[in-house]
Amino acid sequence: MTNVQIPSATTPEVRTLAERVFQQLQEAIVRGELAPGSKITEPGLSRTYGISRGPLREAMRRLEGHRLIERVPHVGARVVKLSIKELLELFDVREALESMAARIAAEHMTPEEIAGLREVLALHERQSDLSRGEAYYQREGDLDFHYRIVQGSHNRMLMGMLCDDLYYLVRLYRTQFSASGSRPQRAFVEHHRIVDAIEAGDAELAELLMRRHVSASRENVVERYAAVLEQEQSAASQAAATDRRNP
Repeated sequence: MTNVQIPSATTPEVRTLAERVFQQLQEAIVRGELAPGSKITEPGLSRTYGISRGPLREAMRRLEGHRLIERVPHVGARVVKLSIKELLELFDVREALESMAARIAAEHMTPEEIAGLREVLALHERQSDLSRGEAYYQREGDLDFHYRIVQGSHNRMLMGMLCDDLYYLVRLYRTQFSASGSRPQRAFVEHHRIVDAIEAGDAELAELLMRRHVSASRENVVERYAAVLEQEQSAASQAAATDRRNP
C-alpha cells in the first residue's frame, strides 16, 4: 500500500487527511472493528490506512481527546474499555444532560428544526436493520437523533459537552451494546414520543420521556456489557488453567 506523503503538518491537505483518518478510526472503534482494550500503534495503523505518520498522529491526538483511545504506561495506546462503574457514571451524566437538553429544546426548537428531526426518524425507519429488529444504528452528527436534539437546545454549554466532549464515547456504547431483543423498535417509538412532546412545547414531558429513554438504554447496555465482560473473564480463566496444565 502506498503511503501519502505530505510536506507539512500545518497545510490544509494534512488537516483534511487527518480529519479523514480520524473519521475512519472513530467509526472503526464505534463499530467494534477495533475492539475495546485492543492495543494500537502508529506503524500498524499507518499500514492499515495507508497514511503518513504526521496526519495519523494528529488523528490519534483527537481520538484521545474524545476519550476513544487512552495511553497506558509501559503499554502504549489502546482503545478505551470502560469498567461497569465507569459506564454507569457515563450514563448518569448522559441521563441528566440529555433530559435537560430535551426540556430546553421543547422551548427553543424551531418548526424547521422539528421537521428536520422527523425527517431523521423517517430515514431511520427505512433502515433494514431496524425493520428486522436487529439493531438501531445511527450515523453520527446531523443523522443522529440525540445529536439533533442537543443542537436544538441552542445551549452552547450542553452542545459542547454532549456533541463534542462525550459524544463519541456515548455513541460507542450505544452502538455496540444497546441493540438487543425488542429494544431497537422500542427505542424508535420512544424517539417519536419525545419529538411529539417537543413539538407540543411540553418541556416537562420532553424531559421526562428523555430521562426514561436514556434510563432504559442504560439498563440494556449495562446488562449486555456485563455479559461480555463475564465471558471475557471466563475465557481468560480457562486459558490460564490450560497454561498451568501445559507448562
